[in-house]
Parts: sequence; C-alpha cells; structure tokens
Amino acid sequence: MTAQNGKDLLIKLDLTGDGQFETMAGLRATRISFNAETVDVTSLESQGGWRELLAGAGVKTAAISGSGVFKDADTDERARQIFFDAETPNFQVIVPDFGVIEGAFQVTSIEYAGSHNGEATYEVSLASAGALAFTADAGA
Repeated sequence: MTAQNGKDLLIKLDLTGDGQFETMAGLRATRISFNAETVDVTSLESQGGWRELLAGAGVKTAAISGSGVFKDADTDERARQIFFDAETPNFQVIVPDFGVIEGAFQVTSIEYAGSHNGEATYEVSLASAGALAFTADAGA
C-alpha cells in the first residue's frame, strides 16, 4: 500500500435511508478506530502462568470522529437531527486503497466553535450501533 492523501478518508451519511450516501460537508480531519474487548480465561493450569484469552469473545466497537468547517449543508442538518432524535442510521467510511466500512452508528457528540476573526468549526463523534460490513477496495 502506498502513501495516501488524508483528504481521501471520507465519512459518508445515508441522508434518507435509501442507501445513497453523501460525504459529510466541511470535514478537514477524519478518523476511525476499532476496538475489541478481551475475555480473560487464565486459570491455574495456564501454561507458564501466561494469560489466556478466549478467541472470538468480547464486544467489538468502532468509533468515528471528524472535524471541519461548518457549512450548514444537508449533511450538517441531518447530523443534528440524528443526534436529537437518537437515531442510528447507516454511515460509510471510505479508506483509500483499503476499502469501505459500513453500518449503523449513533452520533454521540456534536460540538460547534468559532472565534471572532475565524470560521465556524464543528466536531462530530459517532459510535457503532451494530455489526459493521467491510468491502475491500478492488485495487488494494
């Protein structure tokens, strides 16, 4: 895999529930992280006293975050609606030359900021709300 342009990592939102995704407006920085809890099954019989983990157990989660400039676009309005209505619509994260992660997410926070002589900015955080699907990039 070669070096990738950070602006190509996109967060997309299903605006209407019909599977048509639109890139969230104004984002300058994006991030996705995956986590898996461990289930410790170590016992007195564990070889050499080493910890043993139960394969395939534990809760898996994903978190998405992004920050950018406030554009007051359709995606901004939809993100606010999702937060206030506590919905869990589908989102996509496009990771260049890697693939697409898609699934239900809940908007856990939206922050707006601005200074007297600068642009209005926002930050958004999302938490996975179900199983995620991964589709590998055909060119990867």
